[in-house]
Amino acid sequence: MTSQTDGASAADALIERDADLLRFATAGSVDDGKSTLIGRLLLDSKAIFEDQLEAVEATSQSRGYDYTDLALLTDGLRSEREQGITIDVAYRYFATPKRKFIIADTPGHVQYTRNMVTGASTADLGLVLVDARQGLTEQSRRHAVLLSLLRVPHLVLAVNKMDLVDYDRKIFEKIDEEFTTFASRLNIPDLQAIPISALQGDNVVTRSDKMGWYEGPSLMHHLEHLHIASDRELRDVRFPVQYVIRPKSDQYHDYRGYAGQVAGGVLKPGDEVLVLPSGMTSKIEAIDYFDSQIPEAFAPMSVVVRLADDVDVSRGDMICRTRNAPEQTQDIDAMVCWMTNAPLRPRAKLAIKHTTRTARALVKDVQYRLDVNTLHRDQGVGELGLNEIGRVQLRTTQPLMVDPYERNRTTGSFILIDEATGVTVGAGMING
Repeated sequence: MTSQTDGASAADALIERDADLLRFATAGSVDDGKSTLIGRLLLDSKAIFEDQLEAVEATSQSRGYDYTDLALLTDGLRSEREQGITIDVAYRYFATPKRKFIIADTPGHVQYTRNMVTGASTADLGLVLVDARQGLTEQSRRHAVLLSLLRVPHLVLAVNKMDLVDYDRKIFEKIDEEFTTFASRLNIPDLQAIPISALQGDNVVTRSDKMGWYEGPSLMHHLEHLHIASDRELRDVRFPVQYVIRPKSDQYHDYRGYAGQVAGGVLKPGDEVLVLPSGMTSKIEAIDYFDSQIPEAFAPMSVVVRLADDVDVSRGDMICRTRNAPEQTQDIDAMVCWMTNAPLRPRAKLAIKHTTRTARALVKDVQYRLDVNTLHRDQGVGELGLNEIGRVQLRTTQPLMVDPYERNRTTGSFILIDEATGVTVGAGMING
């Protein structure tokens, strides 16, 4: 059996690994160069194989291009390549000596808003691209609003194609000022504007000597050095139970552990905890991580918690602190992004999945539809269509243990499921 000291070193390694991983989502209008930028990041960080690059170069030449079309590295669907647009969320992975990255390349079209919401929901940073020739567009503003609604804590405005405007400082500053003014109406705590040329590589990985007037970091430098450790939810202990472990073995016949992913706070052996919805209390006896015991666990670690008392705990229950519990409610007030063709209307009955708990839900009311371009609230619409976002009132058959989304993105979110087909039809963010 591994000692607790070994478990502590394992936890320290996880802390270091997690701090070195940055998830970011790209967004922007069509032809702003998102896929080209990601291709440039992959190329310059040596994250693609030689045969991949050769295939892209050959395809670019066959199309008569006098440059390598780096967008071909990310637009994987045939329909994406044919239309020259991004449709589905494409996840790409690469690393530098300083950090690992997961990129969610999200679509720019309004009809794929649901895809963008999916890709950005777990992001630490949102990267909004703007074409320097076009300036801010309706889609640029819409994506900023969506990133704000999703509480993405960091945002980068990348003004792309600066090579096509002769690296003009005034054009960059005008776009930066206009976007900053618009963002001041949103919940965006951290904003950085960077002028780049994804095609030429200016200010993407290294600073460009063609924009000496720009004194900020290159995009890669900003991504490598962005501090995200303080973004973790460490205030409120939230541990949704995913599975009860009872090994059928004589060696472990007394073992009972509760497996799950920490959604908030820090768990330590000896802590007094409350189990919801039963209201039973106990103390944490030990925390198991793989084959060792560790001195503490925090989001987003997946661990097994053992309690000192034999209390009734099952999948869907929530372990929290005795004096800091989430709200238990059957009435949910949330912003919902609707993801299917059939509209969401009052009296609709759906399945709702919140953390590890599943229940049935009745749509009581659709209060308003949010115009994500202007932030105007269209009241009295009565329904939500495909890719629309609005404020919805739900009533569930079982109490859910919830927090406001702005406080905890895990316990403050849920998905809605069509019970007949099993298809996810909506994603919700619980209001405070």
